[in-house]
Amino acid sequence: MQIKAQRRFEPDRRGRIVETALDVIAEHGVAGTTHRRIAEAASVPLGSITYYFDGIDALITEAFQKLSDDIAGRYRAALEAATSREAAIEAVVQLACGGFWQTQRNMTLVFELYAYMARRAELRQLVAKWIDSSHRALERHFDPRTARALDTMLEGISIQNFVEAETLPEDEVRSIIGKLAG
Repeated sequence: MQIKAQRRFEPDRRGRIVETALDVIAEHGVAGTTHRRIAEAASVPLGSITYYFDGIDALITEAFQKLSDDIAGRYRAALEAATSREAAIEAVVQLACGGFWQTQRNMTLVFELYAYMARRAELRQLVAKWIDSSHRALERHFDPRTARALDTMLEGISIQNFVEAETLPEDEVRSIIGKLAG
């Protein structure tokens, strides 16, 4: 008598693979990310990776798309919740100083995205879309020039806070934002 293997029903396996790819990229870098590592980390058969994705570049690109969509969503939610200019300034302070940017995983992923994009011109649109989304979220409360300046400042402060032993205090960040916002 032959026993037939049960196929596991998992409607969001593809999404889980994409999320796991981000974990693998954060741990091993893009250069160390392989189908095999992702399959092992996601506890899925290796064939699942090649079933859902045309190749490792397609999977990495989709993982980075998810990352940029998640970050853009955080910006959008924070600024949509602000009901006044003062609340918007405070939202920007929290975006710059909040815990999301200060994790090793998230900053490593952003740096990996930038390095990956630098070598693949076709992926610059992914980052350009993320930047545009950030600008539009900021433009709910600030004029376009100020929104662009604030977004640039957010990125710079995030990088410096990640690298330096002591992060910029919120009151200093608030002061910088106040000067940029006029």
